[in-house]
Amino acid sequence: MPIPSAILTLVLGMILVLGGLWIGQNINLLPVDASVNAPIYDELFRVLFSIGTILFVGIVGLVVFSLVRFRRKAGQIGDGIALEGNLPLEIFWTAVPAIVVLFVGLFSYDIYERMGGMVPLGHGGHGDSQVAEERVWGGIGTAGAMQAGSEMAGAPLPVEVTAMQFAFLFHYPEGDIISGELHVPSGRPISLKMEAKDVIHAFWVPEFRLKQDIIPGQPTLLNFTPTRPGRYPVVCAELCGPYHGGMRSTVVVESADDYDAWFQANRKLPVSEA
Repeated sequence: MPIPSAILTLVLGMILVLGGLWIGQNINLLPVDASVNAPIYDELFRVLFSIGTILFVGIVGLVVFSLVRFRRKAGQIGDGIALEGNLPLEIFWTAVPAIVVLFVGLFSYDIYERMGGMVPLGHGGHGDSQVAEERVWGGIGTAGAMQAGSEMAGAPLPVEVTAMQFAFLFHYPEGDIISGELHVPSGRPISLKMEAKDVIHAFWVPEFRLKQDIIPGQPTLLNFTPTRPGRYPVVCAELCGPYHGGMRSTVVVESADDYDAWFQANRKLPVSEA
């Protein structure tokens, strides 16, 4: 007894949806998460990966089915059956994308808010440092996470980042240290004040799910809290010149004791202590 097409379509649709959800939740394409808000970003990625898998497999499956089921048979020379319009199908393929886009929009907004992206920029197009410094992106450490981290691990560690063709320089005001690598203690909030000296650069650390443009004339504050000790690449993600591909550095996330040892070994002593 042949299976009714409606039941077969329903079963295949359920398999497709469940398979796409399983793939999105169990196949990890991202590097290790090493900051407070990286797992929040990963939630959005898994949802988008699931939706993309369902759409890709479903559309390719329909194309392959159509190529096989409705291929021209040997000896057929006429045109296909003339079909015009299918109201239920047209409503379906209009409603489903609308629902998916609405869901993705609302879910993205929630993720963006949880990552601190709704913090007011605080500037009105002016270029002075006082206003520009209020452009805080806590998306890689929400305001709540930053506050909680500050209470647990002390005040945020300030680091001044200078981006230029083709290098990053990191200045620690507290010890007047200049380094080619960014050394930070695990579990402590970090506050980067970033400036570009020539063209637009971008500060990208994949393991932190962190990417922020650095614009000449507009200092930008970027907050995050590293959680996993290790060495992670810093990459410029904006085409900034002929050696753009070589503009890289390293974030060294260390234990508090190791960071203190590095800080003491590299800080400049005041004249009174020297």
